[in-house]
Amino acid sequence: MVASLAGVSTATVSLVANGKTQGRVSEDNISRVREAIAELGYVVDGIGSSLAKGVSSIVILVAPDISNPFFAKVIAGVRESLGSDYQLLLSVTDAGEFPRADDVRRLLALRPAGLLVDAPSAAFLEELSVAGPLVLLDAPGLESYAPSVNLDVAHGARELAAHLADSGHKRAAYMDSVTGTATFEVRRAAFLDEAHARGISVADAHIISTTIDVGAAAAAFAAAWPDWQRAGVTAVVCGTDTHAYGVLQEARVAGVRIPEELAVAGFDDLPYSATSNPSLTSVHLPATPLGLKAGKQLRGLMEGRELEQPQLTLESSLVVRGSTA
Repeated sequence: MVASLAGVSTATVSLVANGKTQGRVSEDNISRVREAIAELGYVVDGIGSSLAKGVSSIVILVAPDISNPFFAKVIAGVRESLGSDYQLLLSVTDAGEFPRADDVRRLLALRPAGLLVDAPSAAFLEELSVAGPLVLLDAPGLESYAPSVNLDVAHGARELAAHLADSGHKRAAYMDSVTGTATFEVRRAAFLDEAHARGISVADAHIISTTIDVGAAAAAFAAAWPDWQRAGVTAVVCGTDTHAYGVLQEARVAGVRIPEELAVAGFDDLPYSATSNPSLTSVHLPATPLGLKAGKQLRGLMEGRELEQPQLTLESSLVVRGSTA
């Protein structure tokens, strides 16, 4: 219908609709085809096209708990690296839950060009079993499954434990995420090991978990603080800055002086951490570079190139601010 209205061949319409006109279609024909497309409301059938080619231009990013602001920066990095040649589709779940392999496999019916999985678990990857281009993000210990871009969260966790020990803390608490993915396990284990080595006690009763949500973290802290205070806890480390914001919020309500009575720290170094009151000590994790590198790795695989470094690791670092100083 477009070809008939514009007075050109269907091949010419295809070239115009897919942006492949350079040196192949005259400006006059391009103009006529675009006018016909606008008049008829024509949209390229992406599914039909992917069936014909065997693959689409869709890239699927599987991410747990998109409510965590850290993921917004990761997504921005992925989007930048993919450019306009690919469309990014997010597969996410409710807070605290990780996408199920069955749900992701249904999306594979779209014939995606590639798949990115952020902060996966080994069980999820085992069940998913994808044959096409796949890159993992923030997946420590899972490098054998696919090319990956990881964050050295353990280094930052150890730096944080050393900082608290040097500041004189002897008893600490830990607020974790309920997501249960490898990255949270690594940051918790690294902090606890280094804290123990430096003389900081973290009792099992002082390790709690909640969703990555300010309100949930505030409520969890409110319930735990009386016991922590009686036990002599003077520092709390949170698995994310979002958890730490909840602690800071509830501490103000309860009249707990920070850092005089309680030091608070997190992971991620979100933008608000530098301007919160007090400013938040946090392990800086390079979210945008994580997305950029992972997108670049996947693009190489999708375009048939061999990766020079299938496994990449980005450094973390401790940023000390007013919540522990």
